[in-house]
Amino acid sequence: MSILDYDTVSLDDANSALVIIDQTLLPNETKILHLTEQKDIWDAIYLLKVRGAPAIGDAAAIGIYLAAKKIESKDFDSFYAEFKKAKEYLDSARPTAVNLSWALNRMDSVVLKNKDKSIEEIKEILKKEAIAIVDEDIFICKQIGLYGVTLFKDGDGLLTHCNAGQLATAKYGTATAPMYIAHEKGWKIKVFSDETRPLLQGARLTSYELHSAGIDVTSICDSAAATVMRNGWVQCIFVGCDRVAANGDFANKVGTSSVAIAAKRFGIPFYVCAPSSTIDLNTKSGKDIVIEQRDGKEVSTMWYEKPMIPDGVKIYNPAFDVTDNDLVTGFVTEYGIAKAPFDKSLKEIVEKANNKHK
Repeated sequence: MSILDYDTVSLDDANSALVIIDQTLLPNETKILHLTEQKDIWDAIYLLKVRGAPAIGDAAAIGIYLAAKKIESKDFDSFYAEFKKAKEYLDSARPTAVNLSWALNRMDSVVLKNKDKSIEEIKEILKKEAIAIVDEDIFICKQIGLYGVTLFKDGDGLLTHCNAGQLATAKYGTATAPMYIAHEKGWKIKVFSDETRPLLQGARLTSYELHSAGIDVTSICDSAAATVMRNGWVQCIFVGCDRVAANGDFANKVGTSSVAIAAKRFGIPFYVCAPSSTIDLNTKSGKDIVIEQRDGKEVSTMWYEKPMIPDGVKIYNPAFDVTDNDLVTGFVTEYGIAKAPFDKSLKEIVEKANNKHK
């Protein structure tokens, strides 16, 4: 089986389990986890066993349904109090990816809208909503791919950072969706995948899944991105995102900002593939995005037999950086491509999304 034959995130309702691929072991080992305890689901999100904004949202929706399934309270107030506690616990796993809180808030809204129904009916509605979130993820990514593929042509070179691929979503990915659609059309594209230090999601995951799909992919050190641009090998750049502010600033895996700056220097279009759920109009600018700080051991020891940084040296290990909106050519969403001024175009995208769910 190819890695693309596995579901990134799914529900095993019969066994009350969230089923995921343990992405920390890829590409050397494919291990499928069946998680039934909330602590294990929290750990899977925090430890990046499941990662990527859409996949985190999918996992959170299934996770909170499984939490609700175990609640034995028969009256609504007691049920909702336990539901809220479980929701807040899962929401604490990672601060930057907006899809985590977005999915949990959507599930919360479903509960409140159906408070007049029996607890068993509410649980069933939660299950349907969780499945709907996963199904919508697949549709959204394909739409992003169909819009994105209009931005380059057969034979072009593309570059991406981190993993915004199928392993970060239910299918297709966000930044990789245009690549998969181009491949389905028979186009001969060449993809450069930044290794993405320190967790190597680009090397371990993006290059792995694109190669498995038969796409021509070259893995490069993060520091080589400007060189391949200077060489004329890249005609378009696609990255994913974990949160988009109202003004078009956005957070993605650390190193994305450097790619955007180099793209601006060499005149290469820089597109952000952003499901509408990642657009947070309540966050005014990138200054308001909370950046997750991670363990320095990810930099110093995780991939090495011996420490690569001397004891006593301080380590700064932000999981994400913020890219300023003036470096962005456009946001590719399931409702079209948002261009500057972003405060207006992103608001229009969110309005379209909200109208669809009314």
